[in-house]
Parts: sequence; C-alpha cells; structure tokens
Amino acid sequence: MRQLEKEIVEKLEWLGEFAKDPAGGISRLLYSKEWIDTQHALKCWMESEGFEAKFDEIGNLSGVIKGRNRNETILTGSHIDTVKNGGLYDGQLGVVAGVLAIKYLKQFYGQPLRNLEIVSLAEEEGSRFPYCFWGSRNIIGSVKRKDVERMADFNGVLFTEALTRAGFTFRDETIAPRKDLQAFVELHVEQGNVLETENTAIGIVQSIVGQRRFTVSVNGIANHAGTTPMGYRKDAVYAASQMIYETISLARELGDPLVVTVGKIEVTPNTVNVVPGNALFTVDVRHTDKNALKNFTELLYKKVAAVSKEHDVETGIEMWMDAEPVPMDPKIVGIIEKKCQELNVSYKLMHSGAGHDAQIFAPIVPTAMLFVPSRQGISHSPEEFTKPSDLALGVQTLIETLYELAYKE
Repeated sequence: MRQLEKEIVEKLEWLGEFAKDPAGGISRLLYSKEWIDTQHALKCWMESEGFEAKFDEIGNLSGVIKGRNRNETILTGSHIDTVKNGGLYDGQLGVVAGVLAIKYLKQFYGQPLRNLEIVSLAEEEGSRFPYCFWGSRNIIGSVKRKDVERMADFNGVLFTEALTRAGFTFRDETIAPRKDLQAFVELHVEQGNVLETENTAIGIVQSIVGQRRFTVSVNGIANHAGTTPMGYRKDAVYAASQMIYETISLARELGDPLVVTVGKIEVTPNTVNVVPGNALFTVDVRHTDKNALKNFTELLYKKVAAVSKEHDVETGIEMWMDAEPVPMDPKIVGIIEKKCQELNVSYKLMHSGAGHDAQIFAPIVPTAMLFVPSRQGISHSPEEFTKPSDLALGVQTLIETLYELAYKE
C-alpha cells in the first residue's frame, strides 16, 4: 500500500507540472498548449507501460491492454481538462489511477479476458468553451459538429480553430459509435465533505443528480431613492429578495437530497441612490428523483408568480438546463460494494451532487463511480487535497473492480 501511495502521488504531481499556473493551481483548458502537452506526456507514459496508446479524432487518448476476447472492452478513466486555477485531483486522479490499476492487473494476472482500456477524456468541465462533456459525448456519438463549430472562447477563438491547431478534427458522424464497451468505471474525488465528515474511505455512487437551472428576471420601475415614497415603489430588488428567500426556505423545508442555490444576482441600475428597476437571479435545483425536480419547478413558478403579483412587478423565468438524474448500474455497484467488504474498507452508498462523465456513459454502457474523500469538500481550487492513503484505497478498490469485470467469465 505504501508503494501505491508513493506512486500515485508522484504521478499526479508529475502530470500537474504540465499545466501549472503561476497564479496558483492547474489551468488546463481544452486544446490549449498545456492540454496538448499533458495528453502527449500521458501517451508516452502509457506506451512505456506496454499499453497500445492512440488518440481518436477529437483528442480523447486511450491506452489498451488487449484481452483474449477482442470484441469486449472494460473502460475506466476520467477527464484531464480543468477549471481555471483548478486542483491536482479533479479529473486527472481517475486517469492516473486507471493507468496504475491496469498496469498492476497486467503485471500480476497477465492478459485479461476482455480488453482493459484507460481513457483520458479530452474535456468535461466546459471551462474554455460553453459546452460540457465533449470527450465522452463523442465516444457515445451524442454530439454533432453543428453543436459546437460556431462557439468561441473568451478570447474569441473559434472551437474549430482551436481543434485544428491542436492537431485534431471532428468525428466522422457517418460511423456508428463503439459497440465493444461492456462497462465504464470512473474514480473521482468526492468534491464534497460527506466522506471526510463520516470518516469513510470509499463512496459508491448509486446515482448522479438531475439538474435544472433557471434565470429569473424581475422588472419594476427605477426611481429616485429620496423622492419616491415606500408605498409607491415597484422595487425589483425587494421583490427578488422575497422570491429568493421563499425559494431557499422551501428547499430547506423539503430537505435532502434536494439542493437549491441562488448563485448569481444582477441589479440595474445598481446605484446607491436609485430604487432598482430590474433584478436578475439564477436558481440551480438538483435532486436524485426526476419527479421531485418537476414538482419543485412547479412550486418555484407559483412562488415567483405570487410574489410578482404582491409587489406589482413583471417577472419572467427561463429554464435553460434540464438534465435528468442518472442511475448507476446496480450490478457494478454491487461488485464494488462486495470488493469493499472483502478489503475491509469502509464505504457509503451515496449519490453525486455534481455532474460527471459517468452520467454520459450510463444510458448507453453499464456504468459506476467510486469517490475518495476531499479535504473539507474543497474542489475546483488549488487547495483541493486528498490524503495519499485515501488515494491508494481508491486505486486498490478500482483494481479489484476491474479484475472482476475484465478477468472473470
């Protein structure tokens, strides 16, 4: 175990050097130089360990150890792109762990029955272009060129230009997606503090929450702060603040696993001596049950309408994201649970409150996720940290799970 701790920490730190940001943490945005350098360094490492490594058309990097049955593949891995000034573990842990796990299995058990494949997915975060899960969506064939080719990054660089400069092209949409994938298993840091708080080593994800996101616009009348009596005002901020308070209060009343966040608020004219004429706020709603999401949406609309009428303001609601909850494969979840019991590793069956590539694979391929603890739940930050002993337990559990899936009849 000590050797595994040492090896995974060394490899994570080595990989992080390819995208180290002078301002702190790691900044590895899709098709950037840092991204290109990291993917090519990973390819060299995979090849040095005996993997057959190659890129697909859009830049997903795969390393394969061929099995006796070449038509069936067990896939593991995660993404290597990061948010700006991200941490050392989010995404790339799953890639490093996958290489080490397959390397160990080959060393001790020889050729597997089914192909073992590690994938370093091109993109998940949506940090450079306004599109998430580009890597995994290409593998299952659920994205089309027209969805992204007009997109530009924050510097005005078109998606197509960045793709071409990095040496890649679009997937041939006339070719059917892969049919050989029998399972996908993703190891990831929790990005929350449940495991650490409960002193638990492994989280076994049973489902990934569904998400709905809304923008609520409130339109009153901007007016002089000194000459407009309180009773004559149509104060957009006053109305919006009541909407926000009642929405979050309702979420607290309904309780877990529902979570609701108002993360962005804009006020116009945003001046100290003017009654605000317009306010805009976002609402992020997440739950493991799609009916619960639907029911909360209906309650949100009713509350906003009632407050709008009370304050005599005009209100609009736009729902711009609607992603259903995604269950993980019960059979693979059961395998992971059994392996944790055999290893005498503490575990918790739980849901993921964040989105992951696993949710893209799951409707097509039997899929499961493992979590390891995140210190204080911090993620998307240079302060992100997971203890080496927890990293090693995660890799060990992944090894045992992949063995069951790739070596057993």
